[in-house]
Amino acid sequence: MDKDVKTGPLQGIRVIDLATVVMGPYATQILGDLGADVIKVEPPTGDRTRRIHPQRHATMSALSMAVNRNKRSVVIDLKSEEGRQEFLALVRTADVVVTNMRPGALRRLGLDHEALAKENPRLVYCTAQGFRSDSALADRAAYDEIIQASSGLTDLMRRSTGRPDYVPTILADKICALTIAYSVLAAVVHQQRTGEGQHIEVPMADTMLAFNLVEHLNGLTFDPPEGPVGFPRSVAAGHRAVRTADGWACILPYDERNIRDFFTAAGRPDLGDDERFATPAARAAHHGDLYELIEEVAGTRTTAEWEAVCAEHSIPMAPVLDLADVPDDPYVVEGGVLQTVDHPTEGRYRSIGIPVRFSGTPASIRRHAPNVGEHTDEVLAELKENI
Repeated sequence: MDKDVKTGPLQGIRVIDLATVVMGPYATQILGDLGADVIKVEPPTGDRTRRIHPQRHATMSALSMAVNRNKRSVVIDLKSEEGRQEFLALVRTADVVVTNMRPGALRRLGLDHEALAKENPRLVYCTAQGFRSDSALADRAAYDEIIQASSGLTDLMRRSTGRPDYVPTILADKICALTIAYSVLAAVVHQQRTGEGQHIEVPMADTMLAFNLVEHLNGLTFDPPEGPVGFPRSVAAGHRAVRTADGWACILPYDERNIRDFFTAAGRPDLGDDERFATPAARAAHHGDLYELIEEVAGTRTTAEWEAVCAEHSIPMAPVLDLADVPDDPYVVEGGVLQTVDHPTEGRYRSIGIPVRFSGTPASIRRHAPNVGEHTDEVLAELKENI
């Protein structure tokens, strides 16, 4: 990795990452991948994510390595006056600040938008927390599972499986991170065009409600309602991968032709013309029946055989990828989705690639995830040079 490589559409943009755990750091890592100079401001003990196992050393976890590349780490004690002044000096050089500290904590530290805008009127200041800052829940603690529950996602699991389970990935954190990234980019375009800064607020609950309701508001879209909440195909019983003769696969005949071709190939042509699946309206009422029948016939062939049949008839299908097999999966290897590299202190590790490709301003991985305070002297020296 070459830290001096100058690539990416955000080259020349400085981002201050005053965020912890996953949501904020993942968002700022995306901005770093796109070429921004991202400075991660940490307390003397480091971001709490650094202490989550597995890890090889006490201040560098697998998770922190996955959300902190392309950054420089600076240790600043924001509770001290000296530290606060160092941070304000840094803000004066910045284009963007991203934080997931709660509104009350920011006010107590004197680091809310009003305070920072006085130091840098052109600053894009993005705050992201669990709930809206003007709501009664503004300072309530919120982690991914809390937002899954608050946004109806946990109820969607109940409607689908019968239990109000959590989705087994930190979906709310990552969706909100993407929302932070695109919102900041939009504000930076305005900033670069007009010289004006602004405050962006990304409440997690609101973001995930908007995300979930796209399809699941469903019948309640209309007033009075034209049906129940919940997208029928997604919440139908049996909406899951099916067991084949030798493994698991997602087999998803999507329209009338797909359904007819699938059941004909499965030796059940009678089901291809079943009136329950003949129209979109009929399928909406009988998705559960369709999935049950797919599951019944799936075990008659191997995963590879179904893959060939479905490819021949353009039926959506994918073998279930075991996460443990990801490093050796042909698609993953060919696309460089994972790259094995050497970290200066952590040794050999797998770095997750950048999924987006730019023809003119390619994104790049220029820096490994930094150790706590690795760049404090470097960055503070830069500030003194700019005085």
